[in-house]
Amino acid sequence: MPRILLVEDTPDIALWLGTALRQGGMGVEFATDGHAAERCLQPGHPFDAVLLDLQLPGQDGLSVLQALRARGDAVPVIILTARASVPDRVLGLNMGADDYLPKPFDLSELEARLQVLLRRHGRAKTAALRWGPLEMQTDTGTVLLQGQVLALTQREAAALRVLLASPGRTVSKEQLHAEVFAGEATGLDAVEVLIYRLRKKLEATLPGAAPEVAIITFRGMGYMLTTPSARGLGG
Repeated sequence: MPRILLVEDTPDIALWLGTALRQGGMGVEFATDGHAAERCLQPGHPFDAVLLDLQLPGQDGLSVLQALRARGDAVPVIILTARASVPDRVLGLNMGADDYLPKPFDLSELEARLQVLLRRHGRAKTAALRWGPLEMQTDTGTVLLQGQVLALTQREAAALRVLLASPGRTVSKEQLHAEVFAGEATGLDAVEVLIYRLRKKLEATLPGAAPEVAIITFRGMGYMLTTPSARGLGG
């Protein structure tokens, strides 16, 4: 999957963007200041694109961009900043940014611009849905948990795809039924059986170890795909 470096010092914005991009099948790593971004972007770095805020502690984003281009690194860079004036945009583009998006921005527009840059630079890769160590390739339906292939039935994979599309959020039993058993004469109880089987397969991947990914049941509400770290944060 494409690997994105998100350079953003505002925690809420970083969390929101990181979650959205991961749901879109991208790998995201974070840098919260200019010096951390510099360390991440040394020669040989693994990133396919950079989302770069300008107003950063320690070292501003334009300095990071200038150093990146001085090294001859052509990784695509989209500047995300509250500096929306024309001179600021021109300066950023002249210093080597590929695109410029002033805050606040629409998430769908950012994702579209990012995909255009990835394709233009030949960095677009097979899309995947990912949550923690769990990954589903959207083109083949292959599911990996910590790098191990997870053998799922067609319906189990369909249910997991629905949950992976909304990780950390509750998906109703009715939604799962509509998407997995569309047009079939089955009751909602079929969803409970399906989730039970899927949950067991997730837990059985690493026998004796705490589950890395879990499906939580919320009575009367539905199911949520979560990880131990997310639960620890109160997710």
